[in-house]
Amino acid sequence: MIEIQSKHVMSSTCQDQRIWAIGIYGGDSPVSLSPISAVENPVITRDDVTDIKAEFVADPFMVEDDGTWFMFFEALNRETSRGEVGLAVSSDGFHWEYRQIVLRESFHLSYPYVFKWQDDYYMIPETLGLNHVCLYKATGFPFHWELVERLIEGAHADSSIFYFDNRWWMFGCSTPFAHDVLNLYFADDLMGPWYEHPQSPVIRGDRRTARPGGRVTNWEGKLIRFAQDCYPLYGTQLRAFEITELTTWSYREEEARETPVLSGQADEWNRAGMHHADPHLTTGGDWIACVDGCS
Repeated sequence: MIEIQSKHVMSSTCQDQRIWAIGIYGGDSPVSLSPISAVENPVITRDDVTDIKAEFVADPFMVEDDGTWFMFFEALNRETSRGEVGLAVSSDGFHWEYRQIVLRESFHLSYPYVFKWQDDYYMIPETLGLNHVCLYKATGFPFHWELVERLIEGAHADSSIFYFDNRWWMFGCSTPFAHDVLNLYFADDLMGPWYEHPQSPVIRGDRRTARPGGRVTNWEGKLIRFAQDCYPLYGTQLRAFEITELTTWSYREEEARETPVLSGQADEWNRAGMHHADPHLTTGGDWIACVDGCS
């Protein structure tokens, strides 16, 4: 087990005075998402968190395992002002029940990017307080997680990992309070070593497109990258970009014509903004996504 040093660095989400909550959207593609009539949003709020006093919940990621959906998300602890990773479960992806906090550290955690690889579950939460991008492994899914590797040195907000063309790739925002730089890394093995892409940073000085906003998604052979639009405020809306070229020496993307894919709705739970999506293709051919929004 890797030794953890105690250090606390709050992300910009923690400094936001708006109240974030989590909803479920659906659609015929990962870039065409909207409320579902069968779902009463938000599905998880701070009031659902029973084992800590939560200021808000945000940054949801989910996986489906043997007919059950498991959602992991940031729950900001009011008493410590640190994010912790909470868990909710669902039998249909529409109706959710909160379970408990499953990961707590002596520093802030958010953006619990969970994924499965070779029959094991892993998570890369935001760990700015360690000044590393860190990999956690489920030692008893879904309740028990252990830090197994420090992948990339440096503070990166909302690191987003994906596997493509027999290689691992990861985006991360290296300016967590300005939201305006996007770095890109790659590795042949999940445990590393990880290398910075020669074109990295692939975005510089643009707070409308740089900071990751959810799972990098393969849609009909196209890779979709979600980005938080942080202008004029952090978490204003969510944009989508198609990655058109990705090799160890080149990178290109273009904005999806559907963008922005998520934005606030007047007089609703998400009226003040949205900044996250984790879409999944269902067996019926439709898409379901956990999203967040604030009021």
